[in-house]
Amino acid sequence: MFTLNADRCSLRALEPSDLELLYFWENDPEVWRVTSCGSPVSRERIAQFIVEQNYDIFASKQMRLVVEVDDAAVGTVDIIDFDPLNLRFGVGVLIYDGSHRRCGYAHSAIEAIKRYGVDTLGVKQIWANVAADNDASIALFEGCGFVRCGHRRDWIRRGAQFVDEYEYQFIGW
Repeated sequence: MFTLNADRCSLRALEPSDLELLYFWENDPEVWRVTSCGSPVSRERIAQFIVEQNYDIFASKQMRLVVEVDDAAVGTVDIIDFDPLNLRFGVGVLIYDGSHRRCGYAHSAIEAIKRYGVDTLGVKQIWANVAADNDASIALFEGCGFVRCGHRRDWIRRGAQFVDEYEYQFIGW
């Protein structure tokens, strides 16, 4: 099984046994608020996604890993839009339960993904998009050495309101 060790947690490949947990997390409207997803996801689609994650990142252009602490899943970290030509990818992280947030798990996971991206995949840059009102994620990415490089005004719709979005970039070498 693919595992990345981090300071405070470990990151492992998705397993079929993660189906119910991912189904629960993916269908929580509070999660939609930060993932820009706005509709329920079926168990069948999540099962298909888990199978697709077994493909090579060079073919699928994405990878989701489970963030574990003491062998318990506390969240996920995603590599998205992997671009081997331009040596970059996007990253997103979810620590689901509030009791596991602000414990350093997301920071540890992002640092492990940075090392994996630079050392294994050979990327030059990693980017992240963060809602301007998500102070915790802004602090997370800035604390991991990401620099704000873009600002999209009224980018994310939340009901009748719009929120700005910041783009962050980490240059690896």
